[in-house]
Amino acid sequence: MFYLWLALFGCMSGVTAVLFGFGGGFVVVPLLYRMLMARYGVDDPIGQAAMHIAVATSTCVMIVNALIATGKHHRAGHLIRHYLWPLGGFIGVGAALGAVAAMQASGQLIRLAFIAYLGLTILDCLFRDGFLTHTHQRNPRRLSLSEQSGGGVGIGVIATFLGVGGSVMTVPLLRRCGLSMSQATSMANPLSLPVALAGTLTYMAMAGFSAFDLGPWFVGYVDLLAFAVLTVGSVVGIRLATPWIGRIPDQIHARVYVGLLVLVMISMGLG
Repeated sequence: MFYLWLALFGCMSGVTAVLFGFGGGFVVVPLLYRMLMARYGVDDPIGQAAMHIAVATSTCVMIVNALIATGKHHRAGHLIRHYLWPLGGFIGVGAALGAVAAMQASGQLIRLAFIAYLGLTILDCLFRDGFLTHTHQRNPRRLSLSEQSGGGVGIGVIATFLGVGGSVMTVPLLRRCGLSMSQATSMANPLSLPVALAGTLTYMAMAGFSAFDLGPWFVGYVDLLAFAVLTVGSVVGIRLATPWIGRIPDQIHARVYVGLLVLVMISMGLG
């Protein structure tokens, strides 16, 4: 039953990756955290490291989701190169820093930071002009150098610390540049790749300093069995969601995006 639930939610992560640019973190982190705690309890080494395992495994799943979803959006013609670079490079720098910081933090701190960040993002989307009440611009503005450098590093740090792809920062940022929801969520997938790669490699490397012995199916904090099942499910979800690329009305797309963030925040808060 444990792995059946993982497969089902992996499918959901594939759908949200293609249609909302989430990459999987906002589905995988709360799910895997709650399931590990329920299965192993707080006294088991896996239970004690549950939040770190959830975050590390999430970044690993994001690599697959982001690569496949990026290919789908590239073929659909939704990617705009100057929004991807050098912003993506700065996100990669921040991602390495964020993973190191997360290794030093307690699981409870990461969980509370996850909830707080979701709450701030939801409020920003609801009450700041340019997200729900968006008017598509014929010539969207380019990102400034400070937005690319400072914003990119900040996105990378926060995203990898929380085990998410950064779409909750990149989508609103690009939306307010004048992009449609389809374009903004499409761009979130390649921009999550630096976070996923840097986060996964750092969690694998630095977990050698951990006092926990998590078992043979772990590389660092990455749960290989959970990763495999989640990935199979996500590939199915991506295939199911692909026909809907670019077909969701913009305002509905934005409202559903915020609604999903609310659901995840409630789920994590109940944990």
